[in-house]
Amino acid sequence: MSDLGIAFFQITGLFTGLINVYIWIVIITALLSFVNPDPYNPVVQFLYRITNPAYSFVRKIVKTNFNGLDLAPLIIVIGLQVLIILMNYIFAVFARLL
Repeated sequence: MSDLGIAFFQITGLFTGLINVYIWIVIITALLSFVNPDPYNPVVQFLYRITNPAYSFVRKIVKTNFNGLDLAPLIIVIGLQVLIILMNYIFAVFARLL
């Protein structure tokens, strides 16, 4: 495998790590919605600002509110996991070709 192939594996690891961090942010935000934290807390505001664009995108496409339970975080986490799998496969194929 060439140096470029190794670089592709490293880029894959970087993207996978960033997506995993975002998955944890979505999970933490979903758990915070159950306890109703102080909306003026800077950490809570940061989490909501990071996750609300993804939530609103999913809510435009799919009805996510079932009996008062919002399923948008679940859809986002599953979608990001699928993205990780596809990205790892595509980058592995490219890395082997190089």
